[in-house]
Amino acid sequence: MAAVEERTFVRAEARYVRTAPRKAQLVAEQIRGRPVPEARTILAFMTRDAARDVEKVLSSAVANAEANHGLDGDDLYVLTATVGAGPTLKRWRARARGRVARIKKRTCHITIALALPEEQTIPAPLPTPAPVAAPIPEGEPEAEAAETEEAPKPKRAPRKKAAEVAETAEEAPKPKRAPRKKAETAPEAEAEEKPKRAPRKKAEPKASAAKPKPKTTPKKETEDS
Repeated sequence: MAAVEERTFVRAEARYVRTAPRKAQLVAEQIRGRPVPEARTILAFMTRDAARDVEKVLSSAVANAEANHGLDGDDLYVLTATVGAGPTLKRWRARARGRVARIKKRTCHITIALALPEEQTIPAPLPTPAPVAAPIPEGEPEAEAAETEEAPKPKRAPRKKAAEVAETAEEAPKPKRAPRKKAETAPEAEAEEKPKRAPRKKAEPKASAAKPKPKTTPKKETEDS
């Protein structure tokens, strides 16, 4: 049998955090080597935005220790708090004279490990509880419940083939539609002739408002005597 390795720490990691590695590293240095209650107090009163991301990772590590190993979070201290660089997202911004300025959106990986004082060994993970079956109602016995579960489903009737469907469609002729009745008012309308419209009168030409001017006789030129 392979020897079981003794663990001395419990860790948690957050990957691809949208924070620059340098900003998160300054926060991680403040809690390294401190007890968990003191580290939580420091992160709660820190004004840096990266403190919120580091605090989430610390809470995750404490939850792992309590749920998986049955430890008390207040008895642990921060063994290591490291920040690694992640991939950088490249973006750009327009600048003067048609140029482009690069924008680098950096990401990081935050890892925090917790340990007991004096490097005590961490107990083995707790066994996972077995799944519990649903309770059977009191009115029905177990045999009836088993029969209802094992009862086969009724088979579905086979589908008819396309050829059979076409044959049945050809055999059954469609009913003829009754002829439409002609309108009774049609002969009466033909008998009654429409009255003829009176012809329009032609428009008389309008008399010109301006009368023609009378012709003037030219004056005779008088010769000087």
